[in-house]
Amino acid sequence: MKKYLIAFSVIALTATTVTSCSEDFVETQFNQSKPQEDIKTVEELQSFVFGAYGTMRNASYYGCDFVMIPELRSDAMYSNNRSGYYTTVSNYTMLSNDAYASGPYTAMYTVIAKANIILATSNNLTWGATVDPTEIADKIKNLKGQAYAVRAQALFDALRLYGQQYSGGTTGIVVPLQYNPGANMARSTVAQTQAQIEADFNSAIANLTGNSNQVFSDKTVLNEYSVKALMSRYYLYKGDYTKVRSLVSDVVGSGKYSVIPRDSYLTSWTLNNAASNSVFELAVGPIAALSSTSINAKISPTNGYQNVPVKSAVVSSMSALDIRRQIFGTSGIVAGTFIAAKYPNANGEDNIRVARYEEVLLNGVEAELNGGSLVTALSYYNAILTNRGLAPAATVDMTALKLERRKELVGEGFRMWDLLRWGGPIPKNATNGGVTANIAIGDNKLAFPIPLAETNVAGTLVKSNPGYDN
Repeated sequence: MKKYLIAFSVIALTATTVTSCSEDFVETQFNQSKPQEDIKTVEELQSFVFGAYGTMRNASYYGCDFVMIPELRSDAMYSNNRSGYYTTVSNYTMLSNDAYASGPYTAMYTVIAKANIILATSNNLTWGATVDPTEIADKIKNLKGQAYAVRAQALFDALRLYGQQYSGGTTGIVVPLQYNPGANMARSTVAQTQAQIEADFNSAIANLTGNSNQVFSDKTVLNEYSVKALMSRYYLYKGDYTKVRSLVSDVVGSGKYSVIPRDSYLTSWTLNNAASNSVFELAVGPIAALSSTSINAKISPTNGYQNVPVKSAVVSSMSALDIRRQIFGTSGIVAGTFIAAKYPNANGEDNIRVARYEEVLLNGVEAELNGGSLVTALSYYNAILTNRGLAPAATVDMTALKLERRKELVGEGFRMWDLLRWGGPIPKNATNGGVTANIAIGDNKLAFPIPLAETNVAGTLVKSNPGYDN
């Protein structure tokens, strides 16, 4: 890793209040490659945590591109390449200077850098809310627990996009654990990267569990159960079903979340920080609105670029009784079916749902079907079906689970990753939704190129992924 990656201007997003990760963010840029000064207060530390969340909502990351890429490279959605968006991604013609490679890469490592700053901060801080050393220590522990979790998630996301686990290699990603703009680090192996992800998640849980500073009603701040939800996703992709079963059981047993009922399903997507099925979301709101760079601008039938339609097979797989059938709409200008109900705000003000309770249940179904309890799997499965207007099923198997994940999670950034962990192949989609080829596991194009600006620095230890121009 060379200076391209970490020698950015560190941006701490400072809220008008530090009691909630609200939409009221103001950016403060220090205009140098390190923090302006050491963090000395809990308030400053919390601002850096909010800053990490703020970077996660970047349009290249969870704000849009990292969500759209796994959908348009799948059997659920596709890119019509309208206005030139996602052309190189959908055509598998990316080069090492591609913005769809450098954008997520920079955002992910910015999150990691901010987390590293937080985790390296002294525990000898003052806090305006109290002078009690025990309360201050618990607050710092809580904030560092959140930092461990966001670093784990960013490493996991980077590993999926740039690591070689599906492209025939064993090379993972660079794993920086300290904020050092001058560091020159090589990429770790996939196994080494996974070990660090797991260590970070475990540290997050150790810091958060039982911590009195957790506020479970604020969906925009990670807590022990939302971290366990993210962990269930990670271990599902790793194929560790035993851990998934345990994590899902803990989230379900907490009683803090519920499946959105049928009659509230459509309107639930308009609720920022208030839906009962939201486990973790990133605050956006009018101040940080993503406008034309938002998910809405890509999937809405009535706004933006109308760029990523849904495949007809997804729509036809839903019965007329299924409330999810009503999320779709047609443009009248652009051919195809689009998603109207998810991320419906035309200005891109919707909070970004990183984890929903329904996904956690589907993770549990799959884990229970692989060595667990069929009774538990069916109970999780029917909790979704009966709240979508459908009759409960008498049984569930992997075929049904795969179809249900496509229906419930369409447009939310899961499908390509699901197809990869199930063994592929990944469809290469035409601009009309047809499939022109199938990309098999092991193809080097299943790992994104490492950005050219990272590999063309003299003396860099970062190696490119095979098959690209660097």
